[in-house]
This record gives sequence, C-alpha cells and structure tokens, in this order.
Amino acid sequence: MLSFHLHYISGKEKKTVKIKEEYSMELIKQLLMGLILINAIIKLSFWKKRQIGIMLLIYTAFILWIYPLSIKQSKTQIENFLADSVMMQNVSVLVTVESGLFFAFCFAVLMGWYENKKHQILRLVLHYYPGVLLFLVLFYGLTQAAFTCTGFNFLTMAILYASTVILSMVLAIIAIKKSLPDFDLRLEIHFIVSLIICILGLIITVDGNIVYKTSNETLNFRNILLTAGLFLLFFLVGCIGNKIKWKLTQ
Repeated sequence: MLSFHLHYISGKEKKTVKIKEEYSMELIKQLLMGLILINAIIKLSFWKKRQIGIMLLIYTAFILWIYPLSIKQSKTQIENFLADSVMMQNVSVLVTVESGLFFAFCFAVLMGWYENKKHQILRLVLHYYPGVLLFLVLFYGLTQAAFTCTGFNFLTMAILYASTVILSMVLAIIAIKKSLPDFDLRLEIHFIVSLIICILGLIITVDGNIVYKTSNETLNFRNILLTAGLFLLFFLVGCIGNKIKWKLTQ
C-alpha cells in the first residue's frame, strides 16, 4: 500500500514537472516572437522614411492577404504546431540563419563596408533584409486576434489588426529614433537582441523530455531580481553614457 502511494506521488510529481516545463517552453516561444518583433522594428529604424513606409505597406498587404487562411486555423492546430518538435527544429534553423544575416549586417557596418563601393550587392542585401520571421509572428498574432474577436467580421478584424500593428510599429520606430539617436548604440542593441533570439531559437528545439533529476529547491527570487536589477542598471548606464557622448560629439 505504501509502495503504491509513493508511486502515485512520484507519478503526480512528474506530471506537475511536465506541465511546468510545457508552460515555461510556451513562455519562451512567446518571448521569442516578441523579440523578433522588437528586432524588426530596430532594423527598420536604420532605414529612411520612404523605405519604412514601403515595408509597412508590405506588412499590411500580407495581413490582408493571409487573413482567410488564419481564420481557418483552430487553437488546437496552432498548439500542435508549436508543440511539434520537428517543426520547431525547422523554425530554429530559420531563426539561426536570420540571426546570422543580422550579425553579418552589424559586422559589415563595423568593418566599414558601407564607406566604400566594394561588396555593393551584399551590402544592399544585408541592409535591406527586413527578416521573414516577422511574417510568421504577424500570422500568429492574426490567428490569436481571430480567436479573441469572435463576433467581428473577419475582414474588419484583419483591417483593425493591421492598423494596430502598423501604428504600433510606426510609434515604436519614432520612439527608438528619439530615445536612441546614436546609430552605433542601436546597432549594438540590434546585435544583442539578435544573439538572444538565436539562443532562444536553439532552446525551443528541446522536446521537453527530462534527462536529469530536477531539484526540489525553490527559486531564489532575491538573486533573480538582483541579477535583473544589475542588468538594467548597466544597460541604463550604457544608454545614458552613449547619449552624453553623442551630444558632446555633435
């Protein structure tokens, strides 16, 4: 009887751990999509206004073109897609390739490729590559909007979604350019965000199987908050220092 009780508790604990892991993986995927959106906005901040406008029109056209497909998706289909390890591995490859292109853009700027006429085609590709992952994020967001706005006309919902996304991106680009006028600082942030995206892209390939014994120790929130606070402090110091340097050099 005692053995059966212990076995029942052990099975229940494993099930709880699995649920927590699935929830954590879901959060990582949501974070990845959010960072992809942020990184695309940062990349657009390097472009001119006309070029940004053209890209935003492309995003709008994509949303209006793809909405008939998005409304046919169910929550189960989306969840199964995100839970499919094979599909996540394919997405991870795409994330790695795109991150590599963003890395190449950052290094190309640092190496001064944009100051000479060599590698012109490569420079244009790296500079004007907006990223294809954002299209997947926009499609995912459109499906979530369709699940939420069940009483709306689908075309109206797609137009409202596109308007909200485009307006938010425009405001975000303006805010980034105003708060971070230094090109080099934005380039550094673009590189760091691309690196984080690349790492998260590798993490999502984990299938959730437990290959080590989990610890029963509770999370040390004090250390977590301390680490996050130090990161935020150094980040703000770097931003303020770069803004002061930029003002002094003008």
